[in-house]
Amino acid sequence: MRTNVVIDDRLMEEAFRLSRYKTKKDLIRAALFEFVQNRKKMNLKKLRGKIEFTEEYDYKAMRKS
Repeated sequence: MRTNVVIDDRLMEEAFRLSRYKTKKDLIRAALFEFVQNRKKMNLKKLRGKIEFTEEYDYKAMRKS
């Protein structure tokens, strides 16, 4: 998807210094990927303590299949 956005120059320069990326495209793609991954992790944390497993549940057997 092509789009035009205005990005703070100082913020972009700092992001380049802190990363290994050389192009704005690569830097923004990485930032979006990291954002999505962090949000997914936050959603998983909300499930903590809400999932119960039965006594018969064998996670090791699940790994074999």
